[in-house]
Amino acid sequence: MESNDYNDPAIMGGCSVPVRVNRKSKPDATIVNVGGIQFGSSEIVIIAGPCAVENHEQLIETARIVKKAGAVILRGGAFKPRSSPYNFQGLGEEGVKMLREAGRETGLPIVTEVMDTRMVKFVAEYADMLQIGSRNMQNYPLLKEVGMLRKPVLLKRGMMATIEEYLLAAEYILNQGNEQVVLCERGIRTFETTTRNTLDLSAVPMLKHLTHLPVIVDPSHGTGHRWMVPPMAKAAVAAGADGLIMEVHYKPEEALCDGYQSLSPDEFTRLMADLKKVGHAVGREIYQHE
Repeated sequence: MESNDYNDPAIMGGCSVPVRVNRKSKPDATIVNVGGIQFGSSEIVIIAGPCAVENHEQLIETARIVKKAGAVILRGGAFKPRSSPYNFQGLGEEGVKMLREAGRETGLPIVTEVMDTRMVKFVAEYADMLQIGSRNMQNYPLLKEVGMLRKPVLLKRGMMATIEEYLLAAEYILNQGNEQVVLCERGIRTFETTTRNTLDLSAVPMLKHLTHLPVIVDPSHGTGHRWMVPPMAKAAVAAGADGLIMEVHYKPEEALCDGYQSLSPDEFTRLMADLKKVGHAVGREIYQHE
């Protein structure tokens, strides 16, 4: 690929880094503000909640649990991209509205995925942060659409994307004027079959070296096993992640989506206590409610 496709990039770490995401163009870390919660500071932001919004009881009970344990942003999927068309696809617009209600009741900002350019404005009316999922990392019309907003964006790495491709996807958003972007390493597809994905924790220091954008990690999708989430979450913090996004369900055994990788309330509470210790060990603190 010719260099003019990158708008005169700097070459760092063997990766062509486009101008707007390049740390050379902006040496200071970008701070992304989501409902008063800041990504990119010295504090580690914890996002937690169910994989999918199923009903009001499930959502509000889980939201209360994760807030009590120390999460500061609520996650939940209303539009679910599933490999099979016969699996639960989410509640759609109703689910987005439920998330907003749960956010108001608990005081937590909310993040949820948007999959379609036609739904961006609707989701943006309710959510504090828009998520672009792994399957849509290279959906360029969608990247441009969220880039034209000034709403914070959580951009997940594609399941087979290189770091270079990932940064170019982020560049699409910044190129439209939206610099409020948080990158999320969520595991990549390799030949390994014992885990759902291979969680590439080396991407954390690499991304933080190459770009000024905040970087968080998703150990739930990165492993696909709830018992692996705690050690990988702690490892992510030790590797320098600015935050974590994890799946928690008040009754994982009854979850309609990804219950096998969702932490139970007790597991999440214990993990939060451990994360504080790991954060302290590397000179950082877990972001706490005021």
